[in-house]
Amino acid sequence: MPDACGTVLAFDFGEKRIGVAVGETALRQAHPISVIHAHANAERFAAIAALITEWQPTTLVVGRPTSLAGEPHSMTARCTRFANQLHGRFGLPVAFADERLTSVDAQELLRQAGHDAKSAKSHVDAVAAQLILQAYFDSHHHAHHTDS
Repeated sequence: MPDACGTVLAFDFGEKRIGVAVGETALRQAHPISVIHAHANAERFAAIAALITEWQPTTLVVGRPTSLAGEPHSMTARCTRFANQLHGRFGLPVAFADERLTSVDAQELLRQAGHDAKSAKSHVDAVAAQLILQAYFDSHHHAHHTDS
């Protein structure tokens, strides 16, 4: 069960970029913070380690992509492996949140905020991570007694 209070870091895992968001369980509000552009695992995990040192999270959340019907696909396994690596390297609990449509939703939010396609592209992964974390907070609002 995730800690009742504390900081949560969320990741929108992609092969080229990883969006990162942060939130406090007490406030249940997520905020985009950065996008990791490293391709090599060592660089990615060094950047994640720096974020963990900075934010001191009690829980990590990884978006788990599925098809619109909820079926797993090739990226589902990659995200699961990424979550397992996070847990193994940092010893923090890792939860999953539904990631269907988060990139599409993030692009729409940025468009509504006045970003053009070019400026939105640099923010979309972090905003997608924000939406993943918000989905996690929303789904755990009434689920304090689950073993997730």
